[in-house]
Amino acid sequence: MPQFDDAASFWDSRYAEESYLFGTAPNAFLAREGWRLSPGWHALAVADGEGRNGVWMAEQGLRVTSIDISPRGTEKARALAAERGVTLDIRRVDVTTFDMGEGAYDAVVAIFIQFAPPGTREELFARMVRALKPGGLLFLQGYRPEQVDYGTGGPPHREHMYTLDMLETQFGSLEWLHSASYDAPLREGDGHDGLSALIELVARKPG
Repeated sequence: MPQFDDAASFWDSRYAEESYLFGTAPNAFLAREGWRLSPGWHALAVADGEGRNGVWMAEQGLRVTSIDISPRGTEKARALAAERGVTLDIRRVDVTTFDMGEGAYDAVVAIFIQFAPPGTREELFARMVRALKPGGLLFLQGYRPEQVDYGTGGPPHREHMYTLDMLETQFGSLEWLHSASYDAPLREGDGHDGLSALIELVARKPG
């Protein structure tokens, strides 16, 4: 599986240092909108990397499945969970092909998963929607195309970025509870540092 191994090696190299590339605090958008989550919910953290968001949700009393392709990332996620005294179901998988199931999760959280190019992205988004229980919540934050000019995080590919029109096409079947498109500084470790072109969505699956 050369693509799987290549992607794992790429992220292993990014997570190689002892420090956490994106820090250990939760993503600011997730922390701000996290009041919508309820203790006891089962949440899926997509491409959770070194575990900062999955660990934070576990600290809020959620049952968390954290998935990522990187052995080094999942190793650091386990270490962070142990340090914080919480338990997660951490799995090393190819996020682009992982079977998320149908109606399995109360929340699906996808923070800066812009490794997925057009084509792969649409199918990944569809699986995320299928994985939600009726009434379940999707939390998504990413970059807009202008981010490539800022160069403060994310891949240097405009086609990997999100627009509100694209999200409406992909998630139009959901009830949108919150959406925003704006520029703001991010301070999330060395990986996200500086003025950023952000876009975010919280949406509920009907039923």
